[in-house]
Amino acid sequence: MALIPRLDIVSLDALELDPSTKGLPYDAPRLTVGDVGSQGWSLLAGDLPLPVAVIRQDVLAANSAWMSAFTAENNLVIAPHGKTTMSPHLFDLQIADGAWAITAATLQQVGVCLRFGVKRVLLANQPIGRPAIDACFSALHTEGGFELYCLADSLDGVAFLAEGARRNPPPEGNPLRILVEMGFIGGRTGVRTRKGAIELARAIAAAPGLELAGFECFEGMLPTPETADGLIDDVAAMALLAMEEGLFATSARIIISAGGSAFFDRVVERFDLVSFPYPVLRVLRSGCYLTHDSIAYAAAFKRIVEETTLQLPEGGLEPALEVWAMVQSRPEGGRTMLTMGKRDVSHDAGLPVPLRWYRPDGSMTAPAELSPGHSVVALNDQHCHMITPIDSPLQAGDMVGFGISHPCTTFDKWSLLMLVDEDYRVTGGLKTFF
Repeated sequence: MALIPRLDIVSLDALELDPSTKGLPYDAPRLTVGDVGSQGWSLLAGDLPLPVAVIRQDVLAANSAWMSAFTAENNLVIAPHGKTTMSPHLFDLQIADGAWAITAATLQQVGVCLRFGVKRVLLANQPIGRPAIDACFSALHTEGGFELYCLADSLDGVAFLAEGARRNPPPEGNPLRILVEMGFIGGRTGVRTRKGAIELARAIAAAPGLELAGFECFEGMLPTPETADGLIDDVAAMALLAMEEGLFATSARIIISAGGSAFFDRVVERFDLVSFPYPVLRVLRSGCYLTHDSIAYAAAFKRIVEETTLQLPEGGLEPALEVWAMVQSRPEGGRTMLTMGKRDVSHDAGLPVPLRWYRPDGSMTAPAELSPGHSVVALNDQHCHMITPIDSPLQAGDMVGFGISHPCTTFDKWSLLMLVDEDYRVTGGLKTFF
Protein backbone atom coordinates (compact mmCIF):
# COMPACT_ATOMS: atom_id res chain seq x y z
CA MET A 1 0.00 0.00 0.00
CA ALA A 2 1.67 3.19 -1.19
CA LEU A 3 1.05 6.33 0.83
CA ILE A 4 1.23 9.79 -0.71
CA PRO A 5 3.89 12.50 -0.30
CA ARG A 6 3.57 15.66 1.78
CA LEU A 7 2.06 18.73 0.16
CA ASP A 8 3.46 21.93 -1.32
CA ILE A 9 3.06 24.02 1.81
CA VAL A 10 5.69 26.53 0.65
CA SER A 11 3.43 27.84 -2.11
CA LEU A 12 0.48 27.87 0.27
CA ASP A 13 2.35 29.88 2.89
CA ALA A 14 3.43 32.35 0.18
CA LEU A 15 -0.17 33.33 -0.66
CA GLU A 16 -0.89 36.96 0.15
CA LEU A 17 -3.91 37.60 2.34
CA ASP A 18 -6.39 40.34 1.57
CA PRO A 19 -6.20 42.81 4.49
CA SER A 20 -10.01 42.72 4.72
CA THR A 21 -10.02 38.96 5.36
CA LYS A 22 -12.45 38.04 8.12
CA GLY A 23 -10.53 37.21 11.29
CA LEU A 24 -7.53 39.48 10.66
CA PRO A 25 -7.00 42.46 12.97
CA TYR A 26 -8.40 45.68 11.55
CA ASP A 27 -4.93 47.22 11.39
CA ALA A 28 -3.14 44.11 10.12
CA PRO A 29 -0.27 44.82 7.71
CA ARG A 30 -0.10 43.20 4.32
CA LEU A 31 1.05 39.67 4.99
CA THR A 32 1.10 36.14 3.65
CA VAL A 33 -0.52 33.04 5.07
CA GLY A 34 2.87 31.96 6.42
CA ASP A 35 3.34 35.29 8.23
CA VAL A 36 0.28 34.91 10.47
CA GLY A 37 1.99 32.88 13.16
CA SER A 38 4.87 35.34 13.63
CA GLN A 39 2.80 38.44 14.39
CA GLY A 40 2.69 37.85 18.16
CA TRP A 41 -1.10 38.00 18.24
CA SER A 42 -3.05 36.68 21.20
CA LEU A 43 -6.78 36.07 21.40
CA LEU A 44 -6.88 36.82 25.13
CA ALA A 45 -4.87 40.03 24.73
CA GLY A 46 -7.56 41.38 22.44
CA ASP A 47 -5.42 41.33 19.29
CA LEU A 48 -8.09 39.60 17.16
CA PRO A 49 -11.47 41.03 16.19
CA LEU A 50 -14.42 38.99 17.43
CA PRO A 51 -16.03 36.80 16.32
CA VAL A 52 -13.09 34.63 15.37
CA ALA A 53 -12.67 30.92 14.69
CA VAL A 54 -9.69 29.26 16.37
CA ILE A 55 -8.28 25.74 16.41
CA ARG A 56 -6.35 24.54 19.43
CA GLN A 57 -3.22 23.01 17.95
CA ASP A 58 -2.46 20.55 20.75
CA VAL A 59 -5.95 19.03 20.58
CA LEU A 60 -5.79 18.97 16.78
CA ALA A 61 -2.51 17.06 16.80
CA ALA A 62 -3.81 14.61 19.39
CA ASN A 63 -6.98 13.90 17.37
CA SER A 64 -4.96 13.27 14.22
CA ALA A 65 -2.59 10.93 16.05
CA TRP A 66 -5.50 9.08 17.70
CA MET A 67 -7.21 8.32 14.39
CA SER A 68 -3.89 7.29 12.84
CA ALA A 69 -3.45 4.79 15.67
CA PHE A 70 -7.04 3.56 15.38
CA THR A 71 -6.77 2.86 11.66
CA ALA A 72 -3.37 1.19 12.01
CA GLU A 73 -4.60 -1.08 14.80
CA ASN A 74 -7.74 -2.10 12.86
CA ASN A 75 -6.39 -2.88 9.39
CA LEU A 76 -7.78 0.29 7.83
CA VAL A 77 -6.43 3.19 5.86
CA ILE A 78 -7.97 6.62 5.93
CA ALA A 79 -8.83 8.94 3.08
CA PRO A 80 -10.16 11.83 5.18
CA HIS A 81 -12.90 13.93 3.70
CA GLY A 82 -11.24 17.17 2.64
CA LYS A 83 -14.60 18.94 2.31
CA THR A 84 -14.73 19.17 6.11
CA THR A 85 -11.91 21.71 6.32
CA MET A 86 -10.81 22.54 2.75
CA SER A 87 -7.51 23.50 4.38
CA PRO A 88 -4.38 22.14 2.66
CA HIS A 89 -2.41 22.74 5.87
CA LEU A 90 -4.73 20.24 7.57
CA PHE A 91 -4.59 17.86 4.59
CA ASP A 92 -0.82 17.87 5.05
CA LEU A 93 -1.15 17.03 8.74
CA GLN A 94 -3.41 14.10 7.86
CA ILE A 95 -0.99 12.90 5.18
CA ALA A 96 1.90 13.17 7.64
CA ASP A 97 -0.11 10.90 9.94
CA GLY A 98 -0.54 8.28 7.22
CA ALA A 99 -3.54 9.26 5.10
CA TRP A 100 -3.75 7.06 2.00
CA ALA A 101 -5.65 9.71 -0.01
CA ILE A 102 -7.76 12.82 0.45
CA THR A 103 -11.48 12.54 -0.25
CA ALA A 104 -13.23 15.34 -2.15
CA ALA A 105 -16.89 16.03 -2.90
CA THR A 106 -16.65 18.28 -5.98
CA LEU A 107 -14.32 18.92 -8.91
CA GLN A 108 -13.45 22.31 -7.40
CA GLN A 109 -12.19 20.46 -4.34
CA VAL A 110 -10.25 18.04 -6.54
CA GLY A 111 -8.67 21.12 -8.13
CA VAL A 112 -7.54 22.43 -4.74
CA CYS A 113 -5.97 19.05 -4.00
CA LEU A 114 -4.15 19.08 -7.35
CA ARG A 115 -2.93 22.64 -6.83
CA PHE A 116 -1.10 21.78 -3.61
CA GLY A 117 0.20 18.39 -4.65
CA VAL A 118 -2.21 15.72 -3.38
CA LYS A 119 -1.29 12.67 -5.46
CA ARG A 120 -4.36 10.51 -4.78
CA VAL A 121 -7.95 11.72 -4.49
CA LEU A 122 -11.17 9.85 -3.89
CA LEU A 123 -14.04 11.88 -5.35
CA ALA A 124 -16.97 10.70 -3.24
CA ASN A 125 -19.53 11.59 -5.87
CA GLN A 126 -20.45 10.52 -9.37
CA PRO A 127 -19.15 13.16 -11.81
CA ILE A 128 -22.02 14.39 -13.95
CA GLY A 129 -21.99 16.74 -16.93
CA ARG A 130 -19.36 16.99 -19.64
CA PRO A 131 -17.20 19.69 -17.95
CA ALA A 132 -16.86 17.69 -14.73
CA ILE A 133 -16.20 14.40 -16.51
CA ASP A 134 -13.63 15.96 -18.82
CA ALA A 135 -11.90 17.51 -15.81
CA CYS A 136 -11.57 14.03 -14.26
CA PHE A 137 -9.83 12.62 -17.33
CA SER A 138 -7.63 15.69 -17.73
CA ALA A 139 -6.48 15.30 -14.12
CA LEU A 140 -5.21 11.80 -14.88
CA HIS A 141 -2.59 13.38 -17.19
CA THR A 142 -1.11 15.49 -14.35
CA GLU A 143 2.67 15.59 -14.55
CA GLY A 144 4.25 13.52 -11.81
CA GLY A 145 1.32 11.14 -11.58
CA PHE A 146 -2.13 11.43 -10.06
CA GLU A 147 -4.64 8.73 -9.11
CA LEU A 148 -8.33 9.58 -9.17
CA TYR A 149 -11.15 7.45 -7.82
CA CYS A 150 -14.80 8.40 -8.21
CA LEU A 151 -18.24 6.88 -7.68
CA ALA A 152 -20.98 5.55 -9.95
CA ASP A 153 -24.53 4.71 -8.98
CA SER A 154 -26.36 4.29 -12.29
CA LEU A 155 -25.88 2.76 -15.72
CA ASP A 156 -26.46 6.20 -17.24
CA GLY A 157 -23.64 7.57 -15.11
CA VAL A 158 -21.29 4.79 -16.21
CA ALA A 159 -22.20 5.49 -19.84
CA PHE A 160 -21.31 9.17 -19.36
CA LEU A 161 -17.95 8.23 -17.85
CA ALA A 162 -17.23 5.74 -20.64
CA GLU A 163 -17.95 8.45 -23.22
CA GLY A 164 -15.56 10.75 -21.35
CA ALA A 165 -12.85 8.07 -21.62
CA ARG A 166 -13.42 7.88 -25.38
CA ARG A 167 -13.13 11.67 -25.71
CA ASN A 168 -9.99 11.90 -23.58
CA PRO A 169 -8.36 8.49 -23.13
CA PRO A 170 -6.48 8.17 -19.83
CA PRO A 171 -2.74 7.40 -19.78
CA GLU A 172 -1.65 3.81 -20.05
CA GLY A 173 -1.84 2.22 -16.63
CA ASN A 174 -3.78 5.09 -15.04
CA PRO A 175 -7.50 4.56 -15.69
CA LEU A 176 -10.33 6.39 -13.96
CA ARG A 177 -10.95 4.09 -11.01
CA ILE A 178 -14.62 3.64 -10.10
CA LEU A 179 -16.28 2.56 -6.86
CA VAL A 180 -19.88 1.40 -7.07
CA GLU A 181 -21.88 3.43 -4.56
CA MET A 182 -24.35 1.50 -2.42
CA GLY A 183 -27.35 3.49 -1.17
CA PHE A 184 -30.61 2.98 0.67
CA ILE A 185 -34.28 3.86 0.20
CA GLY A 186 -34.86 7.49 1.14
CA GLY A 187 -31.13 8.23 1.18
CA ARG A 188 -28.94 10.26 -1.12
CA THR A 189 -27.20 8.85 -4.18
CA GLY A 190 -26.25 5.18 -4.38
CA VAL A 191 -27.71 2.16 -6.13
CA ARG A 192 -30.56 0.76 -4.06
CA THR A 193 -30.25 -2.98 -4.71
CA ARG A 194 -27.50 -5.57 -4.85
CA LYS A 195 -28.77 -6.65 -8.28
CA GLY A 196 -28.35 -3.11 -9.55
CA ALA A 197 -24.89 -2.91 -8.01
CA ILE A 198 -23.53 -5.99 -9.77
CA GLU A 199 -24.96 -4.75 -13.08
CA LEU A 200 -23.06 -1.49 -12.58
CA ALA A 201 -19.89 -3.37 -11.72
CA ARG A 202 -20.13 -5.40 -14.92
CA ALA A 203 -20.64 -2.25 -17.00
CA ILE A 204 -17.62 -0.55 -15.43
CA ALA A 205 -15.40 -3.59 -15.91
CA ALA A 206 -16.34 -3.74 -19.59
CA ALA A 207 -15.67 -0.04 -20.35
CA PRO A 208 -12.24 0.92 -21.80
CA GLY A 209 -10.54 3.65 -19.77
CA LEU A 210 -12.50 2.76 -16.62
CA GLU A 211 -11.50 0.30 -13.92
CA LEU A 212 -13.70 -1.27 -11.29
CA ALA A 213 -11.98 -0.38 -8.01
CA GLY A 214 -14.53 -1.65 -5.49
CA PHE A 215 -17.66 -0.73 -3.57
CA GLU A 216 -18.47 1.95 -1.01
CA CYS A 217 -21.26 3.60 0.94
CA PHE A 218 -22.05 6.63 3.06
CA GLU A 219 -23.88 5.39 6.13
CA GLY A 220 -23.81 8.65 8.08
CA MET A 221 -27.43 9.60 7.32
CA LEU A 222 -28.80 6.40 8.82
CA PRO A 223 -30.35 6.82 12.27
CA THR A 224 -28.79 3.96 14.24
CA PRO A 225 -25.71 1.72 14.22
CA GLU A 226 -27.94 -1.25 13.42
CA THR A 227 -29.32 0.35 10.26
CA ALA A 228 -25.81 1.36 9.22
CA ASP A 229 -24.72 -2.27 9.58
CA GLY A 230 -26.93 -3.39 6.70
CA LEU A 231 -25.49 -0.86 4.27
CA ILE A 232 -21.91 -1.63 5.28
CA ASP A 233 -22.69 -5.34 4.83
CA ASP A 234 -23.89 -4.59 1.28
CA VAL A 235 -20.50 -3.13 0.43
CA ALA A 236 -18.59 -6.21 1.59
CA ALA A 237 -21.04 -8.64 0.00
CA MET A 238 -20.87 -6.94 -3.39
CA ALA A 239 -17.07 -6.85 -3.38
CA LEU A 240 -17.07 -10.58 -2.67
CA LEU A 241 -19.53 -11.24 -5.51
CA ALA A 242 -17.51 -9.13 -7.96
CA MET A 243 -14.40 -11.14 -7.05
CA GLU A 244 -16.27 -14.38 -7.70
CA GLU A 245 -17.32 -13.09 -11.13
CA GLY A 246 -13.77 -11.99 -11.98
CA LEU A 247 -14.75 -8.36 -12.54
CA PHE A 248 -11.60 -6.84 -11.04
CA ALA A 249 -8.56 -6.39 -13.26
CA THR A 250 -5.60 -8.47 -12.14
CA SER A 251 -3.65 -5.28 -11.39
CA ALA A 252 -6.53 -3.53 -9.62
CA ARG A 253 -6.36 -2.43 -6.00
CA ILE A 254 -9.67 -3.71 -4.57
CA ILE A 255 -11.32 -1.24 -2.20
CA ILE A 256 -14.18 -1.44 0.25
CA SER A 257 -15.01 1.87 1.84
CA ALA A 258 -17.47 3.66 4.11
CA GLY A 259 -17.89 7.18 5.44
CA GLY A 260 -17.28 6.34 9.06
CA SER A 261 -17.55 9.66 10.88
CA ALA A 262 -20.36 8.63 13.24
CA PHE A 263 -20.10 4.83 12.92
CA PHE A 264 -16.44 4.11 12.29
CA ASP A 265 -16.48 1.32 14.84
CA ARG A 266 -19.25 -0.48 12.97
CA VAL A 267 -17.33 -0.18 9.70
CA VAL A 268 -14.49 -2.21 11.21
CA GLU A 269 -16.76 -4.69 12.97
CA ARG A 270 -18.83 -5.45 9.86
CA PHE A 271 -15.88 -5.66 7.47
CA ASP A 272 -14.16 -8.02 9.92
CA LEU A 273 -16.97 -10.54 9.45
CA VAL A 274 -16.07 -11.22 5.81
CA SER A 275 -13.20 -13.35 4.53
CA PHE A 276 -12.08 -12.29 1.05
CA PRO A 277 -10.19 -14.54 -1.37
CA TYR A 278 -8.05 -11.58 -2.51
CA PRO A 279 -6.44 -8.70 -0.61
CA VAL A 280 -8.71 -5.71 -0.06
CA LEU A 281 -7.94 -2.17 1.06
CA ARG A 282 -10.41 -1.05 3.71
CA VAL A 283 -10.79 2.71 3.39
CA LEU A 284 -12.39 4.94 6.01
CA ARG A 285 -13.35 8.45 4.86
CA SER A 286 -13.99 10.22 8.17
CA GLY A 287 -13.22 13.93 8.07
CA CYS A 288 -14.74 15.48 11.20
CA TYR A 289 -12.53 13.52 13.60
CA LEU A 290 -9.73 16.03 13.08
CA THR A 291 -11.37 18.88 14.97
CA HIS A 292 -14.25 16.80 16.39
CA ASP A 293 -17.06 18.87 17.94
CA SER A 294 -18.99 19.51 21.15
CA ILE A 295 -22.39 18.07 20.16
CA ALA A 296 -23.17 15.58 17.38
CA TYR A 297 -19.81 13.87 16.90
CA ALA A 298 -19.14 14.08 20.64
CA ALA A 299 -22.32 12.05 21.20
CA ALA A 300 -21.35 9.60 18.45
CA PHE A 301 -17.91 9.08 19.96
CA LYS A 302 -19.41 8.54 23.41
CA ARG A 303 -21.54 5.74 21.93
CA ILE A 304 -18.49 4.20 20.26
CA VAL A 305 -16.53 4.17 23.52
CA GLU A 306 -19.45 2.61 25.40
CA GLU A 307 -20.51 0.00 22.81
CA THR A 308 -17.64 -1.02 20.57
CA THR A 309 -16.05 -4.46 20.70
CA LEU A 310 -12.80 -2.99 19.37
CA GLN A 311 -9.69 -2.09 21.30
CA LEU A 312 -9.42 1.70 21.06
CA PRO A 313 -6.16 3.63 21.36
CA GLU A 314 -5.48 5.45 24.60
CA GLY A 315 -7.02 8.88 24.93
CA GLY A 316 -9.82 9.89 22.60
CA LEU A 317 -11.20 12.59 20.35
CA GLU A 318 -11.71 16.07 21.81
CA PRO A 319 -13.17 19.29 20.33
CA ALA A 320 -10.43 21.49 18.87
CA LEU A 321 -12.50 24.08 16.98
CA GLU A 322 -13.98 27.03 18.86
CA VAL A 323 -15.66 30.27 17.83
CA TRP A 324 -15.14 33.21 20.18
CA ALA A 325 -17.51 36.17 20.42
CA MET A 326 -17.90 39.22 22.61
CA VAL A 327 -20.75 40.06 24.95
CA GLN A 328 -22.48 43.01 23.35
CA SER A 329 -25.15 43.63 25.96
CA ARG A 330 -27.45 42.10 28.54
CA PRO A 331 -30.65 43.89 27.48
CA GLU A 332 -33.07 42.00 29.71
CA GLY A 333 -32.93 39.66 32.67
CA GLY A 334 -31.67 36.23 31.73
CA ARG A 335 -30.74 37.11 28.12
CA THR A 336 -27.31 38.05 26.82
CA MET A 337 -26.49 39.15 23.27
CA LEU A 338 -23.15 38.31 21.65
CA THR A 339 -21.38 39.32 18.45
CA MET A 340 -21.70 35.99 16.62
CA GLY A 341 -24.35 34.63 14.29
CA LYS A 342 -25.27 32.22 11.51
CA ARG A 343 -22.55 33.68 9.31
CA ASP A 344 -19.90 32.65 11.81
CA VAL A 345 -20.83 29.28 13.29
CA SER A 346 -22.65 26.08 12.35
CA HIS A 347 -26.27 25.68 13.41
CA ASP A 348 -27.58 22.88 11.18
CA ALA A 349 -26.79 20.10 13.68
CA GLY A 350 -27.24 21.95 16.96
CA LEU A 351 -26.68 25.43 18.33
CA PRO A 352 -23.23 26.34 19.68
CA VAL A 353 -22.36 25.48 23.27
CA PRO A 354 -20.86 28.17 25.55
CA LEU A 355 -17.72 26.70 27.10
CA ARG A 356 -15.64 29.37 28.79
CA TRP A 357 -15.34 33.12 29.25
CA TYR A 358 -12.63 35.73 29.73
CA ARG A 359 -12.54 39.38 30.76
CA PRO A 360 -9.73 41.15 28.85
CA ASP A 361 -9.04 43.80 31.50
CA GLY A 362 -6.14 42.09 33.26
CA SER A 363 -8.26 40.71 36.10
CA MET A 364 -8.14 37.08 34.84
CA THR A 365 -5.08 34.99 34.06
CA ALA A 366 -6.96 32.41 31.95
CA PRO A 367 -10.46 31.69 30.68
CA ALA A 368 -12.92 30.27 33.23
CA GLU A 369 -15.54 27.59 32.62
CA LEU A 370 -19.14 28.73 32.22
CA SER A 371 -21.85 27.11 34.31
CA PRO A 372 -24.50 24.88 32.65
CA GLY A 373 -27.12 27.62 33.06
CA HIS A 374 -25.67 29.41 30.03
CA SER A 375 -27.18 28.19 26.74
CA VAL A 376 -27.67 29.49 23.22
CA VAL A 377 -31.32 29.63 22.19
CA ALA A 378 -31.17 31.42 18.83
CA LEU A 379 -28.87 32.82 16.17
CA ASN A 380 -29.51 35.67 13.77
CA ASP A 381 -27.18 36.55 10.92
CA GLN A 382 -24.80 38.43 13.21
CA HIS A 383 -26.23 38.02 16.71
CA CYS A 384 -26.25 35.22 19.27
CA HIS A 385 -29.05 34.96 21.85
CA MET A 386 -27.85 33.30 25.05
CA ILE A 387 -29.92 32.51 28.12
CA THR A 388 -27.88 33.32 31.23
CA PRO A 389 -28.49 32.97 34.96
CA ILE A 390 -29.33 36.23 36.66
CA ASP A 391 -26.12 35.92 38.66
CA SER A 392 -23.95 35.18 35.60
CA PRO A 393 -20.60 36.98 35.79
CA LEU A 394 -20.82 38.04 32.15
CA GLN A 395 -20.89 41.73 31.27
CA ALA A 396 -20.50 43.78 28.12
CA GLY A 397 -16.99 43.47 26.70
CA ASP A 398 -16.37 39.96 28.03
CA MET A 399 -15.26 37.21 25.63
CA VAL A 400 -17.03 33.85 25.35
CA GLY A 401 -15.67 30.74 23.65
CA PHE A 402 -18.18 28.38 22.05
CA GLY A 403 -17.97 24.74 21.09
CA ILE A 404 -19.62 23.87 17.79
CA SER A 405 -21.45 21.03 16.09
CA HIS A 406 -20.81 19.83 12.53
CA PRO A 407 -17.34 21.19 11.76
CA CYS A 408 -18.06 21.29 7.99
CA THR A 409 -20.51 24.17 8.29
CA THR A 410 -18.30 26.19 10.60
CA PHE A 411 -15.19 25.86 8.44
CA ASP A 412 -17.02 27.06 5.33
CA LYS A 413 -17.80 30.38 7.00
CA TRP A 414 -14.10 31.29 7.37
CA SER A 415 -11.46 31.77 4.69
CA LEU A 416 -8.87 32.01 7.48
CA LEU A 417 -8.91 30.27 10.86
CA MET A 418 -6.37 30.92 13.60
CA LEU A 419 -4.24 28.10 14.99
CA VAL A 420 -3.60 28.77 18.70
CA ASP A 421 -1.58 27.24 21.51
CA GLU A 422 -2.93 26.30 24.94
CA ASP A 423 -2.76 29.97 26.02
CA TYR A 424 -4.63 31.12 22.87
CA ARG A 425 -1.55 32.71 21.33
CA VAL A 426 -1.72 32.58 17.54
CA THR A 427 0.80 30.15 16.08
CA GLY A 428 -0.40 30.05 12.48
CA GLY A 429 -3.13 30.74 9.98
CA LEU A 430 -5.16 28.04 8.22
CA LYS A 431 -6.34 29.14 4.77
CA THR A 432 -9.48 27.47 3.41
CA PHE A 433 -10.68 27.12 -0.19
CA PHE A 434 -14.48 26.92 -0.30
